[in-house]
Amino acid sequence: MSFREENNEGDLKKPFLHTGSWYRMGSRQSSMMGSSQVIRDSSISVLACVLIVALGPIQFGFTCGYTSPTQIAITKDLKLTVSEFSLFGSLSNVGAMVGAISSGQISEYIGRKGSLMIAAIPNMIGWLAISFAKDPSFLYMGRLLEGFGVGIISYVVPVYIAEIAPQNLRGGLGSVNQLSVTIGIMLAYLLGLFVNWRVLAVLGALPCLALIPGLFFIPESPRWLAKMGLTEDFETSLQVLRGFDADITNEVHEIKRSVASSTNRRTAMRFADLKHRRYWFPLMVGIGLLILQQLGGINGVIFYSSNIFISAGISSSNAATFGVGAIQVVATAVSTWLVDKTGRRILLIVSSAGMAVSLLIVAVSFYLKGYVSEDSTLYGILGIVSVVGVVFMIISFSLGMGPIPWLIMSEILPIKIKGLAGSTATLANWLFSWVITVTAPLLMAWSSGGTFTIYMVMCAFTVAFVAIWVPETKGRTLEEIQFSFR
Repeated sequence: MSFREENNEGDLKKPFLHTGSWYRMGSRQSSMMGSSQVIRDSSISVLACVLIVALGPIQFGFTCGYTSPTQIAITKDLKLTVSEFSLFGSLSNVGAMVGAISSGQISEYIGRKGSLMIAAIPNMIGWLAISFAKDPSFLYMGRLLEGFGVGIISYVVPVYIAEIAPQNLRGGLGSVNQLSVTIGIMLAYLLGLFVNWRVLAVLGALPCLALIPGLFFIPESPRWLAKMGLTEDFETSLQVLRGFDADITNEVHEIKRSVASSTNRRTAMRFADLKHRRYWFPLMVGIGLLILQQLGGINGVIFYSSNIFISAGISSSNAATFGVGAIQVVATAVSTWLVDKTGRRILLIVSSAGMAVSLLIVAVSFYLKGYVSEDSTLYGILGIVSVVGVVFMIISFSLGMGPIPWLIMSEILPIKIKGLAGSTATLANWLFSWVITVTAPLLMAWSSGGTFTIYMVMCAFTVAFVAIWVPETKGRTLEEIQFSFR
């Protein structure tokens, strides 16, 4: 059975945003003129596509960072209690969990671009609801809508980038996802120093406002089009991404072989299928990494960082928070440069080990501060040591455990279970993010040193998990990675 025949029901699912009729028209005009110049002039590089969809993760980061510089002003203007503002902050996680549950199925049915369009619209509505809020109900509604969009974005963007990127650039381009998140966080911190919370909310809608028109100028994922049986669109999309002078014959054959070897796509994924190693192993690795990313305590550390800065004598917590955001951006940029040179596994191991050592330093500092007078010089020194530990922990996280779990999740999930498994992995990440955020203040009240020790143990476990279970995906096509699990 041919690839086209095997997928002749492709009209059951169509891209929500078509694969760019602008270059189809160019292709026909080109053949009529006997020249490929028109279509070549219309081509878009993979980098341009990545930069356009990266507006989504910038929105993601802005949502995460918004509450930090606005807490005092929102609480004062709307007369919120501490618990009401805490609920406002946590509702983005609740919305993200709902978005995560639906993200896989949405992206499988209407494509990666259509999913991003669906994510962008509620995001913008949510920001406007917050900006014009007169009471907590509008704040809550806006935060839930933002979270829903972010939940979809957090799954779809890394998957889209992995599916369009050539194998030698996939690591670096995939890490742009997390780099964009850190840029969004930093922008929220920075702009929050200069504008009020209502204006900041309006500014938060801008990334998605720019994303929507940008989606009309980039091709759909060729691998999704191949899975849907849209063969002509698939080959056109891949040719646009690789350049019109590139020979895509081998890549086309490999993608077709991968799609043809999977079970008929109308057969739903069943739990019984998970007994096969080619399904349960990548699912276990993907979910495991995204859960361990959160169990390392990054949200708890950032949550408590302002207290650590104050204890070290740093009076301006907002400026210090912006400094942390800038450090994250720089460290993640370094990871983006390194990931295709050193590989994924080594960066994950170095990152997790660095986080464990940094958290040990912070934990010991807090333990010792309990036995030292607050007026002593040693107490001040221990405060500075704890700040150094937090900074190195954030750097270590940004080098590996920040960007790479999302990258590996998008690389290793087989095409048959990608929608369901990707949704499950993304949901697990957001669920544990919420758990860490909610429990951090309770654990800190119990024992600061004990809390950082728990996070340190989880980072040490992550080192072992990566060393034993996580495969190296550097320099391999997505099809080669998936065949290796058979």
